[in-house]
Amino acid sequence: MIRVFVVDDHAVVREGLKSIISENPGMTVSGEAADGNQALQMLGQAECDVVLLDITMPNKSGLDVLKQLHSETPRLPVLVLSMHPENQFAVRVLKRGASGYMTKESAPVELVGAIKKVLAGGRYVSPSLAEKLATYLSADGQKPPQEKLSDREFQVLRLIASGKIVSEIAKELSLSVKTISTYRSRILEKMGMKNNAELMHYAMQHQLVE
Repeated sequence: MIRVFVVDDHAVVREGLKSIISENPGMTVSGEAADGNQALQMLGQAECDVVLLDITMPNKSGLDVLKQLHSETPRLPVLVLSMHPENQFAVRVLKRGASGYMTKESAPVELVGAIKKVLAGGRYVSPSLAEKLATYLSADGQKPPQEKLSDREFQVLRLIASGKIVSEIAKELSLSVKTISTYRSRILEKMGMKNNAELMHYAMQHQLVE
């Protein structure tokens, strides 16, 4: 029996994933969590064979959870499910140790096969994403501007784009206002932009925020 742990902050999404998994006689949901902190706490004790992980969550982002899980339990396969387009997030999560990346739209059809593939030691990406990754890895591949950002800079970019001011971001990430301002300056420089309005426009245009 394949034991799956589901991490997503939307109850309706968790129920949908559990329904798909329960329809397969060889799989069961061994646990679920509604945010990153809860996931890490529960996964320290839960018995599971694969983790389904959302990227956009309160308290601790999916990227932070992925990074910690990969550090502490590198052999535990983590399949990232996200509402964001695969070309915007997939490269980042695969580089951070994810075993696969799937959009939530494709989950009803592809989830069971993807779980079996990552459990067998493979990596799951859609055919269209595999093509994009080949282009990305080629010498002359055009990388999107956000790929120049560190994970923390990327996180700050998304918070700025969601309309939060520097002091709110500092509080949410438990960092100083000065540190967030420094991150903001680096983001603007790396992405060749002048102000928050340009960052917000870019993030919405490329579906980096909900």
